[in-house]
Amino acid sequence: MSRVMGNPNEIRVVNIRMVREPSLYSETPVSTPQDVMEVIAKEFATYDREVFGVLNLKSNGQIINMNICSIGTLNASMVNGREVFKSAILSNAGSFICFHVHPSGCPEPSEEDKTVTQKLATAGKYLDIPLLDHCIIAGGTGEMYSFKANGLMDEIRQNMRTDICER
Repeated sequence: MSRVMGNPNEIRVVNIRMVREPSLYSETPVSTPQDVMEVIAKEFATYDREVFGVLNLKSNGQIINMNICSIGTLNASMVNGREVFKSAILSNAGSFICFHVHPSGCPEPSEEDKTVTQKLATAGKYLDIPLLDHCIIAGGTGEMYSFKANGLMDEIRQNMRTDICER
């Protein structure tokens, strides 16, 4: 007996839909690094590995949702722009804030953190979904480093590529 398989030229159609779930954290707009810290630091300070996520925001700063984009190892997390922007686009976000955990307890950004932030800010510029801040949460203490509060977001914006084809 032979079974008839589907047509090899058949193109399958899939649907991706967002489903609204109850709010986990806050419906209060976030406008400062302190606001971000109040929303996420307590939860993420307990993680024993690097976790990278985003808060997708409405144009008024209200959080639409939170998306965990990557769960890594003790000292590394692979961050992919597709994963970051997928939820922002599907959520119709006006902007976003990214965050991640440093389980070591030191919230200072590494060179890799700065490079990732530069790439996400540049991509956000072209997608018209600006990156407002990148917050690093220290494991154990919940201490937080904000790129915005420390002037790094302004520096990143000044260094942003003006032509997508350069370099």
